[in-house]
Amino acid sequence: MVSTVQNTDVKQKESDHAVVVAVASRAVFEPEAQGGDNVYAEGVAFPLLQALQKVNERLLEENSAESLLFDIVLITTDSQQQQQSSHLISSTKHYGLEVSRFCFSTEEDFIESLLQNNVQLFLSTDRNEVSQTSQKGVLSALLDEYTTSCPSEQLRVLFCRDAVIRPDTNPTPASRQAAQSFSAQLGKMRQRFGMSDSPLSIALMTSCGGRDSCGGALRTLRSLGISVDEAYCLAGSPRGPILSVLRPHFVLSDCFSGLED
Repeated sequence: MVSTVQNTDVKQKESDHAVVVAVASRAVFEPEAQGGDNVYAEGVAFPLLQALQKVNERLLEENSAESLLFDIVLITTDSQQQQQSSHLISSTKHYGLEVSRFCFSTEEDFIESLLQNNVQLFLSTDRNEVSQTSQKGVLSALLDEYTTSCPSEQLRVLFCRDAVIRPDTNPTPASRQAAQSFSAQLGKMRQRFGMSDSPLSIALMTSCGGRDSCGGALRTLRSLGISVDEAYCLAGSPRGPILSVLRPHFVLSDCFSGLED
């Protein structure tokens, strides 16, 4: 069973143009640690939601009629959070998070809830959820403890070499189609801003191969309308030092490996 509650305190986005991002609620809030007035404590994905919101704010500053905006959905299969749904809703209001909808679902109907809400990117700290949603054609990325230290004033997205979608691949698996579509929309958002002081930063990292590999990845991203702010060709070098500097909110890659190495 799927239940969706619209947040009446937030202006709803135009469904035909908005980029729907669903985030697992237990990644945004720590349900075990409640503050006063039944408000949940901040979770690892809290800076991510603030950064998504910042992009929307800047887009609307540039053009008050802008419709290409992030539409944020919080989704939970956690029975405790569902029983305390009012706490979840009041927590987003307490922190000023512009969440459009709250989706309450059983584990059996979890994928269906994402499809019903036209989710284009799903983010979770649960590796199994990320793997399952990807297999069903929903672009997904894994969040971990590194997300907590990410900035809240700028959304940082990292493409790994495995995430680059080649448009000439035929047929394209559903998950790759989803990645291609989301990436193109992300590229359009980035084009709304100048080279400096952008609330959205896109980087590319190729872990293996030389300059040709990196150059090929850049050309493929450009064919999707994506201009990256930074590119790193590691040629087998460790990723850790670069990741610690970039501090991306999430990594787009087919392997869904997160940032553990």
